[in-house]
Amino acid sequence: MQIKQASRVWISLALAVMLSACTIPFVSEQELAIESEKQFTQMRNQMVISTDANVRSYVFCVADAIIRELEEPYASMDWDIEVFDNEAVNAFAMPGGKIGVFTGILAVAENQDQLGAVLGHEVAHVTQHHSVDRTNQALTTQVGTTAAGAVLGGGYAGDLVQLGAQLGLTLPYGRGQESEADVVGLVYSSNAGFDPRESVQLWKNMAKASDGAPPEFLSTHPSSDTRIDDLIKELPGSLVSYNQAKADGKLPQCGD
Repeated sequence: MQIKQASRVWISLALAVMLSACTIPFVSEQELAIESEKQFTQMRNQMVISTDANVRSYVFCVADAIIRELEEPYASMDWDIEVFDNEAVNAFAMPGGKIGVFTGILAVAENQDQLGAVLGHEVAHVTQHHSVDRTNQALTTQVGTTAAGAVLGGGYAGDLVQLGAQLGLTLPYGRGQESEADVVGLVYSSNAGFDPRESVQLWKNMAKASDGAPPEFLSTHPSSDTRIDDLIKELPGSLVSYNQAKADGKLPQCGD
């Protein structure tokens, strides 16, 4: 998701001013979901929404197939999906059940199986609580030790939680979180009936499309031989799940 650098700096500075040696109020997933709703609504108001019925149907079909394979409470969550008419190679999922797909990623994710790998990866960040973890880690380690103590004493803990939630939606995921999202996302997509072998080709496409600079989707952790090798190691188990999904009649027909 594209957030101006100035906003990130302001949020970090505000948190630094507000934090103190007092007990830091941790941000919950529910609080992140509230902030996600605000940011998702803002994106809808400020960005161009795709009106291509075929593209929207295609993206929704793939997303719905992934959602059906999620564990509870995420499978029953009322997921809100939007397609943004933007050439950036990007997609994201947010706490509270928000999925955004930029049309630019469809030039790299060349078929439904590859798009399934993308959305499985992004949704895995939500189901594995990565935004909550990175937010609270930032609160306690990045700015917590530099804060001035008077503000929290003045009763601004609620503002801190809100700012923490905003920061948590802009921070990059860590290497371990990206690897976990790759693995868990592959489980979701293969269980949904998307060919896991296409995930390897997807990351090759990502690397090729980067042309020396990683696209927004890979801005923090560009595709690498190590990442592709890790996916290949997961393929035997994923292929078993994929074949079982086909035997169970899970045959997504979303198109290309």
